[in-house]
Formats: sequence, structure tokens, C-alpha cells
Amino acid sequence: MDLTILLSKKYGPLMYLKLGNVPTVVASTPETAKEILKTYDVDCCSRPYLACPGKLSYLSNDLAFSDPYNEYWRELRKMSMFELYSSKRVQSFQHTRDEEVSSFIDFVKQSGLSGSPVNLNRKLMSLSANMISRVGFGMNFRGSKLEEKYEEAVLESMKVMGSFAATDFFPYIGRIIDMFTGLHGRCEKISRELDEFYEQAIKYHQQHENKNDQKDFIGLLLAMERGELGLGGKFRLTRNHIKGILMDVLLGGIDTSAQAVAWTMTHLMTNPRVMRKVQTELRERIKNKDNITEEGMKDLDYLKMVIKETFRINPVFLLLAPRETMNDVKINGYSVPKKTRIQVNIWAIHRNPETWKDPERFIPERFAEADMDYKGQNFELLPFGSGRRVCPGMGMGMALVHLALMNLLYRFDWKLPEGTKIEDVDVEEIYGLTARKKEPLQLVPIVTQWT
Repeated sequence: MDLTILLSKKYGPLMYLKLGNVPTVVASTPETAKEILKTYDVDCCSRPYLACPGKLSYLSNDLAFSDPYNEYWRELRKMSMFELYSSKRVQSFQHTRDEEVSSFIDFVKQSGLSGSPVNLNRKLMSLSANMISRVGFGMNFRGSKLEEKYEEAVLESMKVMGSFAATDFFPYIGRIIDMFTGLHGRCEKISRELDEFYEQAIKYHQQHENKNDQKDFIGLLLAMERGELGLGGKFRLTRNHIKGILMDVLLGGIDTSAQAVAWTMTHLMTNPRVMRKVQTELRERIKNKDNITEEGMKDLDYLKMVIKETFRINPVFLLLAPRETMNDVKINGYSVPKKTRIQVNIWAIHRNPETWKDPERFIPERFAEADMDYKGQNFELLPFGSGRRVCPGMGMGMALVHLALMNLLYRFDWKLPEGTKIEDVDVEEIYGLTARKKEPLQLVPIVTQWT
């Protein structure tokens, strides 16, 4: 089944498909999404085993792809939310975010002074990767030979995990098909590369343990493995659990944040009216240009609308990670049997003309009167999912998105490279685990009085 067909807006509220040997339903409206993600969440929150994600997550020993929904997953979720992704933990990494964004802005400024275009997609990927390498692994790759290899591994992982593996739909002949197409080999190769990286990172951390003092994710996870942290009970992390969770940190934290900022800047460049309005708000409300902090977001109502509209029209995930029913349920009046795979079509929900007026247009003002957020309680806008399987790293990722956008829009004006017109800016997507821009966004920063 082609991904383009799965993303079709022609589906009704709930469409039944038979993908190979796997019965599948696709939810494409807010109402059916609410039934699946809230009303029947406990019956629909398991995961099917998927070949590539399963391999990269050490047989689903992570949080995102862990299957089935059981005591292990519930305990891991509690520990993750309490120790890794809590608001207190997010706040503890603010200094690191400030440093990385400051270095990023220095590069942009130098490009502006020389009049050189900036490949925003590439530089934002580096910003996000450097941030995650520090808070996740206690290592700083900026400017090193490892930086490019690290980013390439993340991109290849996202491509592989977002591919439709025949093994997932044809249990007997699928593996042969995947070997023929090369997907199996790619998955094996990137799995070995990531495992080598995790081993190096863990070894590095153990050699500098006293200095790190559990200030990064690896330190926290190793403390959980030793039983020094956690919520007690019979559950203990193993080394494969640690590596699986690190996969979530690595892949879930890098590409998503970078793409969110890149898509926002793309829409602002193609909508000059919106760009002027959001920059005016920033420059009127931020009083100290030398101290732009995440707390300033609370006063930036229009920028919040811009980000919501970006998530609406270009959600980072077009389809939520598939779920699997654990019991027979009735959704939208239809009986859905146990062991049915569920795909929630975020792309169709976000462009549903019954929900959104002029859904193909970028109009941040549509959120002025709508009391709506992207945190999983409003089923018209679900970039991070909802329910028990909502993205746990949302707060960590959005902190970087906010800080990066505030600095880029406050400190610089922007223009397209010589000879490029607004209509030339590419807005086409390529699909993997996330929806990335097909062509990188090239912009020339203009140094201003606010820089």
C-alpha cells in the first residue's frame, strides 16, 4: 500500500483496508481520532511489532514502539515522565539550549555580514543534533568529524523507520522482498552503526561519571539500571532498555525540532504579511535583545498562532505511529476486531475542510478565536498525538523550537537568494518517519539594529 494512498483526504471518517495479511483501519477525522485516542484509548494503545523500528529499538525496548501495552511499558512511561521529560528536567537544560542557540545565531550573523545564504535545514539539523548530543549523551560534537556522521545516521534511521517494510504485512515472503529491495540490509547496517554509537557514548560517560553527575540522559538511565533512580517495584532497566530509550531521544529529538523551525520559516518567507506581523510583535514585546529567554514566549501570542498553523499545515508526523487494538471495539459505529492495526491520518485531519476554512492556506489568525493547542486535548490539531501514546518529549523539543524562532525572527530580517522569487520557494514534502522539506530552505540573513 503506497503512503500517498494512506494520506488521501478522500477517506471517510474510518476506512477499512487489508494491507497484505494485516487488517487496518485509517482514521481521518477529529471525531474518529478522539474515539481512538481518548474514548477507547486503553483498548487501542498497543503497538504492532514493526520490523525496522523493532530492530533499531532492541526488540521494542523503547517507549515509542514498545509492544504490547503492558506493565513494562506503563512503568517505563512513569519513569520517563518523572525522570527524563518532566518540566523540571526540561528547565534544567535551559543553559545548554541558550549556549547552542547563541552559537547558531553567531554563525547566522557572520553569514549575514558576508551576504552568504544559509542552508537553514542543514544548520537547524546541526543545532538540534548538538543540543541532543549534549543533553542526551553528555557529548559535544560541534565542529568535530563526528558531527556529520552523527546527522547522517539520524537521517538514514528516519528514512528506514518510515519505510513500509513488506515484512510487516506479509510475514512469510516479506523478509525476502525486503532483502531484494535493500531495506533489510539498510536496517541492519544503521542498527550496527547506532549500537556502536551508544556503546561509545556509554563508555565515555562511565569514564567521566563523576564530572557528569547524572546531568544528561545517559547518566540518569545508568542510575536507573543500577537501581539508584526510578519508581521502585520489580522493574529494572537493562542495557538494551537503555539503548532503546536512547534511540527515542536521538531520533525523536533531532529531526522533529529542526523540521518544525524550517517549515515555520518557509511559511513566513512565502507569506510576507505574516512575517511582518510576527516580527513586529517580537520587536515590540522583547525589551532586552541580549537576554532572549524561553519565558518570553508567554507574551508572544501571534508567534504561538504561527507555530500552531505550521503544525496544522505541515505536521512533522503525517501518520501517527500505528496502534493495535487489544480488544474488540466499536469506533464511529463500526465494529473493529481485536488485533486490528490503526493508523491516525494527521495530514487529513489537519486539512479537513469541515474543520478548517481554506485549509490549504497559511492563516495563523484562525487560532485567534479558537481555544486550541497542540498538546493532545484538541483532536483537530494533533501533531504530537494524544492519549497514553502522546509524544513524551514534546516539552523538550518545543523549548528549542521556541528559542530558535524567537532569535531568528527578532534578530534578523530575511531575504531570498539573488534571483529567487517567493513562488520559487519549495514547499514539497518527502516522507520518512517525519515529513521533511524536499528542498532545503536557503535564506540570506540581514543584520539589523536588533542583532
